[in-house]
Amino acid sequence: MFVHTTKLRVRYGETDQMGYMYYGNYAEFFEVGRVEMLRSLGLTYRWMEETGVMMPVLEMKCRYFKPALYDEEISIQVSMEKMPGIKIHFKYELYNEKQELIHVGETLLAFINMKTNRPSLPPQEFLDKVKPYFA
Repeated sequence: MFVHTTKLRVRYGETDQMGYMYYGNYAEFFEVGRVEMLRSLGLTYRWMEETGVMMPVLEMKCRYFKPALYDEEISIQVSMEKMPGIKIHFKYELYNEKQELIHVGETLLAFINMKTNRPSLPPQEFLDKVKPYFA
């Protein structure tokens, strides 16, 4: 299993009148978590697209326990529990500054060959980087 945590502060424009982060913005926090997880492996989304592979989201699930508040630093823990194939599944846990679990979510993405617009395996370099976490 591969787990990575990054932190992101809730900005004013992401909140509603109550100072709560707007529910639709949680998907952006998921994306930041995924991008930083990939970066922690020495890879980037830009690199992935330069190799001819894009990763659209197929499904997203989420559950809200407590609000993320304006100016609060949120820890975004992203995990992959199994080796990716044509699809890749991420789980998310968001924690507030008191280390309280405030939100959980999941996304399912596919690897798509940008030339054929068909499902494909991820680039070999990506597989080589994540394989040690699933041995």
